[in-house]
Amino acid sequence: MFTGLIQETGTVRSILRENGGFRLEIAASVVTKGAAVGDSIAVNGICLTVTALVDGGFRADAMNETVRIGTLKDWRAGDTVNLEKSLTLQSPLGGHLVLGDVEATASVLSVEADGFAKRITFSVPAAVSRYIVKKGRIAVDGASLTVCDEAPGRFSVSLIPHTLKSIRLGSQKPGDTVNIETDILAKYAEKLLKPDANDVTESFLIENGFGS
Repeated sequence: MFTGLIQETGTVRSILRENGGFRLEIAASVVTKGAAVGDSIAVNGICLTVTALVDGGFRADAMNETVRIGTLKDWRAGDTVNLEKSLTLQSPLGGHLVLGDVEATASVLSVEADGFAKRITFSVPAAVSRYIVKKGRIAVDGASLTVCDEAPGRFSVSLIPHTLKSIRLGSQKPGDTVNIETDILAKYAEKLLKPDANDVTESFLIENGFGS
């Protein structure tokens, strides 16, 4: 699990496609401190397992399901990526709970100056748009951001100069694609509110003495 606060931007050193998926090597310095093989690191919002630590970076594998959903299939050596180590119990939760399970990609529609900030508007699939709410949180390439505005099939975020310098989103332009993960709490709430889920919940409460 992650918090969506990007700890550094790294660089894709190499990316090799094999029958079972992709094998990557990422140049990094902050997220590898204290890291071990088997640890999780979010790369542009995709939770990857460290398979090896190398000089100035780490290696990871990405299975076909991961490649199919997100932007990883378009990455090239030299690309910049957002990086975050998984949470510990001592980690400050400055963003929101991010699982590192990308749901879809979004396309940049526009990038506009908004005072000293930059406002970026994205188009998203309808299946994802339903979970996005104004002033809610969303992970864009792994970065926890506040939704400034939303409408069916689109949403906007506004980035202050510090954020623009700290994450790769600051260099995006119309037509670029990013990984999207919506708030997991919205999906749990939807499932519990479905009629069949309510039946199960009611049965559980009755069986445990909370209903009649």
